[in-house]
Amino acid sequence: MVAALLLLAAPVPAAQAAGGAEEAGPATPVTVPALSDWVPESGQYVYGRGTRLVADGRAERRVADTLADDLRAAGHGSVPVVSGGARTGDIVVDVAPKRAALDKEGLGKAGLGEEGYELRAGKRLSVTGATETGAFYGTRTILQLLAQGDRLPAGRTVDVPQYEERGVGVCACYIHITTDWLENLVRDMAYNKLNQLLLELKVKSDAHPEANTWGYYTKDEMRRLVALGEKYHVTIIPEINSPGHMDPWIENRPDLQLTDSDGNKQPSRLDITRPEAFAYYTSLMDEYAEVFKADSWHMGADEYMLGSDFAKYPQVLEYARAKYGANATPQDAFIDFVNRVHSYAAGKGKKLRIWNDGLTGANTVPVTAGTTVEHWLNVATKPSQLRAQGYPLMNAAYALYLVRGGFHSDTKGLYDQSWDPRSFEGEKLASREGITGAKISLWPDNGRGETENEVAVDTDPALRHIAQATWGTPHPDATYAQFTARAAAVGHAPGWRYLTRVPVADGTYTFRAGTATVTAEVKRTPDGYVTLRTANGCLEVRGGKLTLNVPLQPGVEVSRQTCATGNTLQRWQLAPAQDGYRLVNAITQMAVHVTDDGRLVQYPPDQQRPAVWQLTAG
Repeated sequence: MVAALLLLAAPVPAAQAAGGAEEAGPATPVTVPALSDWVPESGQYVYGRGTRLVADGRAERRVADTLADDLRAAGHGSVPVVSGGARTGDIVVDVAPKRAALDKEGLGKAGLGEEGYELRAGKRLSVTGATETGAFYGTRTILQLLAQGDRLPAGRTVDVPQYEERGVGVCACYIHITTDWLENLVRDMAYNKLNQLLLELKVKSDAHPEANTWGYYTKDEMRRLVALGEKYHVTIIPEINSPGHMDPWIENRPDLQLTDSDGNKQPSRLDITRPEAFAYYTSLMDEYAEVFKADSWHMGADEYMLGSDFAKYPQVLEYARAKYGANATPQDAFIDFVNRVHSYAAGKGKKLRIWNDGLTGANTVPVTAGTTVEHWLNVATKPSQLRAQGYPLMNAAYALYLVRGGFHSDTKGLYDQSWDPRSFEGEKLASREGITGAKISLWPDNGRGETENEVAVDTDPALRHIAQATWGTPHPDATYAQFTARAAAVGHAPGWRYLTRVPVADGTYTFRAGTATVTAEVKRTPDGYVTLRTANGCLEVRGGKLTLNVPLQPGVEVSRQTCATGNTLQRWQLAPAQDGYRLVNAITQMAVHVTDDGRLVQYPPDQQRPAVWQLTAG
């Protein structure tokens, strides 16, 4: 069960795990992020059968209700939520707006700000936030402490984040990532006090059905994920990358594709000189607004000329000069498109976010003030320049990337060098002023390089590290091994599920669905899927159009190929269904459908009814 490997070790006792801490003494309880100012007191708090959650106001009640759900999911029983006076053993949730004021450095002593909290443990356990969000984060600490035992040392702490934005970016673009996986991520993010999930993804469009190539999400799927994010105080910010990387949307719209000087259409590049292109993009923004509630919109704006240059597209320069005069540059047309999207988003009450690499300095037209720049690549315009120009600046450094089947962040190296969000690609800033925060980013460049479960294992250390580096001190333990022991002690969030889908034992089975019969040996893979070995080879999806090295074309036939341990396209999920199982490829995330003539082909589940297989052992 690969997804569990990191956290299957026995929990480390609190005193032992924190024994090498640089900021905390040996009595400091173990959490991620680490508590930096724990003040021990005599005695202990004991969680038991008589424990109640005491919450008097509406905000307190919402926090307490979520905590009750999580306590139940974590195996701590059903805890009633009550109002009124507290007694020994109770957990008290309080929201006190007067506690918001921070000191001049933005850190709080007694002030808690928007997301900080105070925790007190003694005969009772109490958490106080100046806001509902702050109180919620205090309950995440409570859950982490109870994950290590029902007796907590008495003491108190005031715990306030250093950065406003603490995030994870996921490109669920091209390659479909299951909503189960994303739900796990949201829960773990909140558990570690991360608050922002950027999702570059395709939501199935009603207005533009020609764009609905796999792997999209339905609006209802995303509504459920957004609701989970709201419950766990994780803001989900959508992205449709533009004007580059637009091929998922315009591959079937040649009228919107930029045409080079040789007459070749460019499916990945939106023609920013055409008003129809802007109208198309903003209509997609409107559809996303039906689903996503965040007050931010990410338009990407990276790599527009990747593998080419503006000289191949003279119409871009013509557009720029017609609008901005004879001294305009092609880059001005690009910035013009960004600024028009900014204006449209602002009209809908949303703030714009972009990547930094398109800001080359070759433009004469400035990016509209207030645009958040997420800095990932070292280019001519440095972070210090962007900050001096007043742009909110987020650190999304390439060093924090995890590329599926490729580059992986060196989390140990970053921890050992005490990396923090001031360390951008190409420049380290002296202060954190103007820096909104930082995030790790997950990209699917080689979509078949790893399965979801493998990505989950790879992501977990980086997620804990970015949580620590954005909330508190970047180096709470003397060694990285001690920091990973800290993470193992608190475990995963309540409700986090192992996404292994092997409901039958290894062995040989006959699969029957309609007119199709397959006899195959079912064998678990180390990452929790199965291979299906027949007399003529292992079942694999192969053929059709490849996208990021993955056969994502619906209707591609399932074939029998030479069995290969490292071939992730030969890994399958047996998903329980009424009266049997659906067979889902671990990489394409399409289910097997049986045609009228008995062939096995893959389709998204909302396009063709997945076959339901009955299994007979032997």
